[in-house]
Amino acid sequence: MKKYLVLAILIIGFGLLVQFNFVFAENVSGNSGEVEALNQQIAEKKEKIKQLDESIQAYKKKIEQKQLEKVSLSNQMGIIDNRISQVELDVQFTKEKIETLELELDSIKLSIEAKEAVIKERKDMIANFIRMIHKQGDADFLEIFATRDNFSDFYNQLQYLETIEKDLGNSTRALRIVKEELGQKKAQVEERKLAYNDLKVELEQKKKEFTDQLNVKSNLLAQTKSSEGQFQTLLSGLKSQYQQTEEEITSAEQKVRQKLEAQNKLNSGDISFDGKLSWPTQSRYITAYFHDPGYPYRYVFEHNAVDIRAGHGTTVKAAASGYVARAKTCTLASCYAYVMLVHSDGLSTVYGHLSGFTVKEDQFVTRGDLIGYSGGTPGTIGAGPFVTGPHLHFEVRKNGIPVNPLGYLVKDY
Repeated sequence: MKKYLVLAILIIGFGLLVQFNFVFAENVSGNSGEVEALNQQIAEKKEKIKQLDESIQAYKKKIEQKQLEKVSLSNQMGIIDNRISQVELDVQFTKEKIETLELELDSIKLSIEAKEAVIKERKDMIANFIRMIHKQGDADFLEIFATRDNFSDFYNQLQYLETIEKDLGNSTRALRIVKEELGQKKAQVEERKLAYNDLKVELEQKKKEFTDQLNVKSNLLAQTKSSEGQFQTLLSGLKSQYQQTEEEITSAEQKVRQKLEAQNKLNSGDISFDGKLSWPTQSRYITAYFHDPGYPYRYVFEHNAVDIRAGHGTTVKAAASGYVARAKTCTLASCYAYVMLVHSDGLSTVYGHLSGFTVKEDQFVTRGDLIGYSGGTPGTIGAGPFVTGPHLHFEVRKNGIPVNPLGYLVKDY
């Protein structure tokens, strides 16, 4: 009798010990101090991010105020300087967000390690628990009853077994909960990793934007030599060139559409348009939006396109099948080089600041065909005046009127 009674007591005690160890492992884990320190650093980072964001918004307001002032060299230099300061803060802001994510990843990983340790400990205890139950279960009820001095001892033995089974059930359920929490933590890690990679890309873009703004400043200073009179002369020349380009594009499109209509090719499969445009470059990063209020040269003309970041010499492809209505080549940096494609349904696309061409006027191209190479680096042939840095200027026109390209561009095609 003592043998079975001692065994039952040991098993019940073991079950209670398992419960105690489980609670202890969850709430008083060995790395709780590290987690607390990480959380403190995360809180400090978030406060710094908040302060940086407030500073960024302040610079944006300064830029908006400057844009309302009369156009002058001093005014434009003030806008550019504010932009440089804003982008510099953007870089710091993004770096802080990356560092915050790194700390959050470390915190989650420590939590995962704690959960995995609990699971391992829990599994080992349950395994021992089951082995003891099986060992106790080797004796059937009649055998146990025969070894008892009286019925009361036999009844107590059965009660012990019921308690053991109940403890085992609780342990199994608790283990399942910990496994579910572990799965959630691992999912959080994957989400943080994706956000971390996106922020790293954003940081690189912000750094390039900072360089672009410095280029704008140095380019403007070089061309004006800090002279207000020279600035106004350049301003007048830029407006004149913009107007000339607009008239050239409009005229070329009208002539080509008349020609294609006379040849019954205006709605043919060669220039058919299904309402969707492919991205002309591999890049999807936009540095200036359609009618962008923050466009550097909005004081000269409305920005009627999207600027897509693209390194100098990046391949540029036709966004849809069409007809090459204009391929404006240049021999000077001050000249604006571009290709215009005419599509059906009154649509046309313009690809600006090109550094090279692979198509000629009066030829058909298919969606995805190579039409040229991007440019836009200040001082290079075909870039045009006052460019901020390498990119593709991409326009979409409907019946000759510029429209937002993002209403037509699709992510994948």
